[in-house]
Amino acid sequence: MAKGRKSWRRVGLSALLILALIPVAGVLIVAVAPPPPTILMLRQLARGEGMDYQWRGLNQISPNLVNAAIAAEDARFCSHHGFDMEAIQKALDHNAEGGRIRGGSTISQQTAKNVFLWPGRDWIRKGLEAGYTVLIETVWSKRRIMEVYLNVVEWAPGVYGAQAASRHWFGKDARDLSPREAARLAAILPAPRRYQAAAPGPYVRRRASRVQAAMGTVRNEGLNACVVGRG
Repeated sequence: MAKGRKSWRRVGLSALLILALIPVAGVLIVAVAPPPPTILMLRQLARGEGMDYQWRGLNQISPNLVNAAIAAEDARFCSHHGFDMEAIQKALDHNAEGGRIRGGSTISQQTAKNVFLWPGRDWIRKGLEAGYTVLIETVWSKRRIMEVYLNVVEWAPGVYGAQAASRHWFGKDARDLSPREAARLAAILPAPRRYQAAAPGPYVRRRASRVQAAMGTVRNEGLNACVVGRG
């Protein structure tokens, strides 16, 4: 009986070790290779939306879009280690007052969620998101995090990543995006199924104008230094 219990204990420990290594292996693979279609992509494909997912290296994506993403989504991207506690607290305070729900997720958190997890807001997924965020911040460079983020984020139903979005909305490659176009793409990120980048309504125009103005701050104050300027 004692020998049997030890055998089951070894099996259990081996299973736990394998489960712990799966996330690490996934993060290591995506550190050097484009991620496969995500759970969200496959779910929406099964619903008949199609899947336009065209990977492009960061050198093939306009720096304007990098600046727009930082300006719109995560101004402290280069200085935090995955979590922006100030942004999280501001979001909590804002949401407690009611009105439009505001998120406090960083680009690193969004990348972890988009690549490795399923859509949703349950606590299990949020806990896994935090774990994956720590992993990618430890293993990947900030440049790689931005590269993966810009390639997997949804920009329209069935449209994923900067290249597909640029072709879909503006009929051009991601490398050729103007500051105005990049700002419009960043402006629709909170709700890419509701808003349009090519022919935006008043809300997106106003938001894109604010994003484009903030892009100047990103450039001038070096808030993009961890991403741009390297091959």
